[in-house]
Amino acid sequence: MTVHPMLGLADAVAAQLADPGTAPSVYQAYRQHLAYGPPGIALLHIERAANGLGPWQHAHGWLAAASHGPLTSGPDSHPFYGMPAFAHALACAADHLPASYQRALDAMDRQIATDVRRRLDAAHRRIDAGCLPQLAEFDAIRGLAGYGAYLLRRNPGSPAVRAVVDYCVRLTEPIRHSGEELPGWWTATGPSGSPDERFPGGHANTGMAHGIGGVLALLALAARKGTATDGQHRALRTILTWLDRWQEETGRGSTWPYWVTRSELRTGRRPGSKLRRPSWCYGTAGLARAQQLAALATGDTERQITAESALAAALTDPDQLGATTGNGLCHGLAGLTHLAVRTAADAHPSTVGRIRAAIPGLLAAICPVDDDLERAATALVSGTGAGPGLLDGAAGTALALLAADTAAPPRSAWDSCLLIA
Repeated sequence: MTVHPMLGLADAVAAQLADPGTAPSVYQAYRQHLAYGPPGIALLHIERAANGLGPWQHAHGWLAAASHGPLTSGPDSHPFYGMPAFAHALACAADHLPASYQRALDAMDRQIATDVRRRLDAAHRRIDAGCLPQLAEFDAIRGLAGYGAYLLRRNPGSPAVRAVVDYCVRLTEPIRHSGEELPGWWTATGPSGSPDERFPGGHANTGMAHGIGGVLALLALAARKGTATDGQHRALRTILTWLDRWQEETGRGSTWPYWVTRSELRTGRRPGSKLRRPSWCYGTAGLARAQQLAALATGDTERQITAESALAAALTDPDQLGATTGNGLCHGLAGLTHLAVRTAADAHPSTVGRIRAAIPGLLAAICPVDDDLERAATALVSGTGAGPGLLDGAAGTALALLAADTAAPPRSAWDSCLLIA
């Protein structure tokens, strides 16, 4: 039987990452990292086992490697590091192994709920004091949007989910600072989260990873799963109106900036610039999915079609694709492929064909038909690629290839941590 190159490459990556005992030593430095370390690599084997493509033994091995030592909780942890990161991987496995891991998950859920409450209390005190937030307060990687993704996956109707959604609603309320009215998610720093002279007066970050895009996606996903709170739809409209304000028409589709600076806010204009890559973490691809989810949650068909058309254009625009480097989920071709697969599954009949038509070209760029699969897998895992991990590396690329091959939602819901489903 002939194996399609993309599934063959995913198999080859999984084989090279089968045993944490033979993995490069870099894993130890990232033991608790979902983005780079064992928890994210475990997700590849969990998804394969859930699809009957590999043994659970490999998933167990990587979960054991991640938990070989105390797990960080409290203020030094976040959705992609420590106990919350490990809990996400464990939950993905436990859904398919109901007799396993439940006691450990219950204990971790109690600790995570405590940590979320502390973060929420601090965030509400900050809002009450009229101070600007840090990106790490609310973003998907380190903040409450990421915690919300985990809580929503575990128990959509829980008080903890409602509490996070209520916070997100408050986050969208305008804030008066230094004599100016700013959006509630405005930060005084640069996009790195640190003071940056290139961003005098701070910025408003639109990204899925570190900006309001992740909050938009969480609000939309919560609404779609039946979690409704006062002001939730108003908050959705506030974010969408902001994105509408900064939407740019290129003649080849709509795009959105990575961020808005203080000077741009004051003038209401952005300088003309070269198109940026349309990735998950920043830019049009991730924001298109977030806006599609919001449109589905609010029944706005016109906005849904606009968002889906923007993604289809980004996936076929040579300039935007030319700015995309690497194969990873975060800002590479695997991320575009997975967003295309996920968006197409929910797309309007008028746009679904254009999105699906772009997927083969993305796959061919990741895995040309004539590639030596073993050599390509080695390059992804430890050669010229970005390493073995989930967010930038081989495990995430393999997961995207697997999802594209099955043409069905991931059985383990591994991608819920990305706030795209």
